[in-house]
Amino acid sequence: MQREVVPWDKPEPLTGPIGVPLVDLLDRLLATGVVISGDLVIAIADVPLVRLSLHALLSSVNERVPAPWADGGPL
Repeated sequence: MQREVVPWDKPEPLTGPIGVPLVDLLDRLLATGVVISGDLVIAIADVPLVRLSLHALLSSVNERVPAPWADGGPL
């Protein structure tokens, strides 16, 4: 069954799935910030050998927002 994607910027009422451009989605995510977390466990015979915990913060940089560090930054 083929679904027709409804444009998201038309003034008519929406009646179907909404198509959102990837650029708009990335702009909204970077404007508010996104935290990505994950765990990777390497195991043999149900015995965990290596565990990696990954945490990343993705956000845009703006020179109008001051740095949270008193001396201007960690570097």
